[in-house]
This record gives sequence, structure tokens and C-alpha cells, in this order.
Amino acid sequence: MVRLQHPSVIVVGSFAAVVLAGTAMLMTPWASRDGSATGLENALFTATSAVCVTGLIVLDTASYWSGLGIVIIGALIQVGGFGIMALVSVVVLLLAHRVGLRMQLSAQMETKALTIGEVRRVVQGVFLVSVSVEAVLALVLVLRLALHHGYSWPRALEYGVFHAISAFNNAGFALYTDSLVGFDTDPWILVPIALAVIAGGLGFPVWFELWRHARRSGRRGWSLHFKITTAMTALLLVVGTALITVLEWRNPATLGAYDDADKLLNGFFHGVMPRTAGFNSLDVGEMRPSTLLATDVLMFIGGGSAGTAGGIKVTTFALVGFVLWSIVRGESSVHVMGRRLETGAQQQALAVALLSIGAVIGCTLVLLSTTRFSLDQVLFETVSAFGTVGLSTGITAELPPLGHLLITLLMFVGRLGPITLATALALRTTGRRFELPEERPIVG
Repeated sequence: MVRLQHPSVIVVGSFAAVVLAGTAMLMTPWASRDGSATGLENALFTATSAVCVTGLIVLDTASYWSGLGIVIIGALIQVGGFGIMALVSVVVLLLAHRVGLRMQLSAQMETKALTIGEVRRVVQGVFLVSVSVEAVLALVLVLRLALHHGYSWPRALEYGVFHAISAFNNAGFALYTDSLVGFDTDPWILVPIALAVIAGGLGFPVWFELWRHARRSGRRGWSLHFKITTAMTALLLVVGTALITVLEWRNPATLGAYDDADKLLNGFFHGVMPRTAGFNSLDVGEMRPSTLLATDVLMFIGGGSAGTAGGIKVTTFALVGFVLWSIVRGESSVHVMGRRLETGAQQQALAVALLSIGAVIGCTLVLLSTTRFSLDQVLFETVSAFGTVGLSTGITAELPPLGHLLITLLMFVGRLGPITLATALALRTTGRRFELPEERPIVG
């Protein structure tokens, strides 16, 4: 009984329950445009991709799913991005105006709140931030689609709201067969979507800290998490944009076909999307191998913790770098931006990075041995799935059933995080009652 009450078990179980519920709804005849029932494999893949805010698809969202199916996918994206426990906590707050200790512990696991007492404000803030950003983006998209692209107001509202939800939650689902390629020269579509992706990818703790600083008078230092997240986000956005723009500048199948202004626009857009959003305004399958590899790295790193982004997170990547730098310098402790990094954080960062690398490599090996696709294509697909990105070179629908199952599992693991999933499986940790004699093996 105790095991079932473990917060990590509740989080994993809740995500799994929503995936299964979404699968059941998508399998109904009313969810498809032609009125036929969708098979379990395709429905499970789509539901997992939506709940895990990934965006990889085996069935074209625009042409296959009915209006009800699209509403179901949008709802699954919203639930997955918001966080199962945060969503449940908000519902409880609205109904009972209080959250029990067990619910607070579960919500803390999902939102990474620093203390149990902050959970109430966290989940309320998550709701307000999500609704506010999505509403603003939806308004911009609706006006642009209706006034400039000739959409009727109802259709503009449908497309604007869906893509606003998909963008802020870093999902990458689009109601166009070619994603956003049709808007490749429209900055009023691409830039707002990119900004919403960045906002969602920063993570809720960053927004809460900004909000607290704005409300409180007097000077107050920023937390280490805030400093690392914002600095790494800015650095990766600049590096990602520069890499993709330079590498694809003369590629006639991608940026080479545009003028300089549109090259910079699309280079910026594709520098942002590996933050785990998954929209594309260029044909990813036509990108150079060097660009695909650079995008792999960006997708694997992902965005900020406790947000809508996936990947190992920018803080994990930065902490691993700081640990390595301290080791190279021969220092016994790790110091970051005026603070000493605790050992537990170092171990967690290394564990997340190594487990993630193992998951990606393992799935890549299996897919390489069971499909005809190249290493570039398969590695891109697996990293995109693990990072819950949704970008693809176009091989997703052509994978065999085993491939779809592996990608589904990888999306689920990538959304919850290797540490959370491992904790849920282990259920509890045991303390060591004694230490063995110390010995040092030869390293290197």
C-alpha cells in the first residue's frame, strides 16, 4: 500500500492512465475523418506523442483526424504539458480550496517546487502562465490568419487556438500536412510561435522567480537555477540559430532558396525548434548531415526543468559541464556562479545524462538492425522521440511495428525523465548500513 502512494509512482501512473484513456478515445470511429476505427498501434502512438508533448505522428493530423479527434489531441497536449499532478491539484483547489499533503507531494514531484508549502502557488501560477501565454499567442495567430491569409473567423479561431496550445506546450502538432512550411516567409506566424516555445521551454520555476522579483521591493539575488537556465537558454538559442543558418545557408533544398532576410527568419525558427517544439518551416529531410547532427545535440539537451520542454534539460547539461571542468582543474568541489554545488545534484545530473545516452543508443541500435534507414535518420528519430521534440526526417510512419513501439516507449521515458521512471520502478531507496574497504582501480 505504501508503494502505491509513492509520489513518483503516482506521477508515472497518472501519465500512463491519460495515455491509455487518450488511446481509447482516438480508437473510436468518431475520432477519424472517414468514420473508421483507428488501430491500437496508431492510436497508442498518437496519444503518447500528444500526452508527452512530442509531435511525432504516424497519421497525418490534418487529413486523418476528425474535428473530435483534433479536440482530443489538443486536450491531451494541454494535459501533458501542464502536468498531470499540477492539473489535478488545480481541480482540487477549485473544488475544495485546499490540497492534501499527499497531493502536494505528488504535485511537487511534477512541478519541482522547492517546498511543499509552495505547491499551491505553483500550480495556480502554472495555470495562469499557461492560459495567459496561450491566449496571447492564439489572439495573434487568429488575427493574422483571418486578416492576412483569408481564413474565415471560425477556421482562424480553430487553427489559432490549436497551434497556440501546441506551441506553448512544445508539442509540435500542426494542422497542416507540411507543418508550418506554408508560412516560411511570414514572421507574424513564425516569430510568435517561436517566442511561445521559448516561454514554455524556460520552465515554470523561472517564471515564478521573475514574478516574485517583480512583486517584492528591494534587491534580491537570483537563484542558481534561474542563472543557469537563462544563461544556457540564451547561449543555446544563439549557437543553435548560428549553426543551422550557417550550415544550411547555401543548401538549395532549404535556406538556399530564400533571400537573406528569410534565411535569417527560418534559421532562427529552426534554431528554436530543437528546444523540443517540433514545428518546421523547412524540409528537415533535405538538411545536411552536419545540420542533423547539430540538431541532435540541441534536441538531446532540451529546455528548462519543470516546463513543457523535454531533453535532459539545460541545467543537467550545464552541471555535467561544470563537474567535468572542476575535475580537469583538479578541484575537490564544484563551484558554480558563486555557489558550491552539492554532491547530490552532481550525481543526479550525471545519472540523468548517462541513462539518457543509454536509452537513445539502445533504441538506435535496434532500429538500425531492423530497418533500412541510415544512421543519420534513425539517430535523429530516436533523439527527437527521447527529447519529446517531434522533428523528423520523414521516416516515422514507415517504421515497423517494433519501431513504433520503441519510439512510443522512448517518448514516455523522455517526458517523465529517467530518474523519475527509475524511482517509480524501484519504489524506494535503501540506505547502506555499512561501508566496504576503499580501493582505487586504474582509470584511463
